[in-house]
Amino acid sequence: MASGTKARYQRFAAREARGHSPSYERLAGGVADDPGLLALIDELPDERRQPNLLLAAVRFLDGPVGGDYAAFREWTVTHWTCVRDTMLERRTQTNEPARCAVLLPLLARLPQPLALIEVGASAGLCLYPDRYGYRYDGGPVFGDTASPVVLDCATTGPVPLPQRLPEVVWRAGVDLNPLEVTDPQDVRWLECLVWPEQHERLARLRNAVRVARAEPPTLVRGDLDATIRDLVAAAPAGATPVVLHSAVLAYLPPEKRESFATTMRDLACPWISNEAPGVLPAVDHRLPPLPDPDTLLFTLALNERPLARTSPHGQSLEWLPTW
Repeated sequence: MASGTKARYQRFAAREARGHSPSYERLAGGVADDPGLLALIDELPDERRQPNLLLAAVRFLDGPVGGDYAAFREWTVTHWTCVRDTMLERRTQTNEPARCAVLLPLLARLPQPLALIEVGASAGLCLYPDRYGYRYDGGPVFGDTASPVVLDCATTGPVPLPQRLPEVVWRAGVDLNPLEVTDPQDVRWLECLVWPEQHERLARLRNAVRVARAEPPTLVRGDLDATIRDLVAAAPAGATPVVLHSAVLAYLPPEKRESFATTMRDLACPWISNEAPGVLPAVDHRLPPLPDPDTLLFTLALNERPLARTSPHGQSLEWLPTW
């Protein structure tokens, strides 16, 4: 049993699930202390051992994920062949539209109109920042006030809150396994990636799927580094091509992340990243250390220039005062 898997589940329980999903905190902590289940997980390729993937697969197969570890373990071990096959077939493709709330201030400042290109797009729900409503710091709803999706976000620092929505004239994305908003099984998988206690997230996801179904995005199956040049070149004339991604590059090995970064430097178009610490060294090196290293915050950056710290699911936006 590789100690890395135990540590991965411990980190997930302590840094990601704690305060957000008591059920997943208990289950991930239980897995971390369970040599037998860890041994089964370690039979999978490293990139398929993720806590989110295991827990979503059990949910997808109607297994128990309510926080009772004994019931979860018994069911998972008994149905391990199906769980394993689902983990090998599916991917962690959390598609959190609330991240648009932290992307919006930056998108609104770029030369308009925009051609949005998302890498690791999942179902493409973050390609609709102009179709959602926003409520910053509990204020009035801004943006598309008729949208079924209203995103709440708490801000800190000199956030340049937009005066109007960005104008998006083209939307496209690339993913190794694009999910279709018109496919019931793909949508069910997205729902299983939402943690059990997060009822508002689930409702938001379902409403964002409704928005996307009215105008499905162009999604391409492929490797992000091999595909991004063609997608940028396909952007309509007169529009600013903007490449964006959020919580995606962590799933790539370091050499692939650097290869993608090199490609983006060569393309020289606006590149918005919203990733965890340690994912993009060129961004991390320009940041002061976090006051609390156990708090998981992403860094919002434009062309590797850090602008803000953000909560992983778009709940908060802390603009860095030096920018």
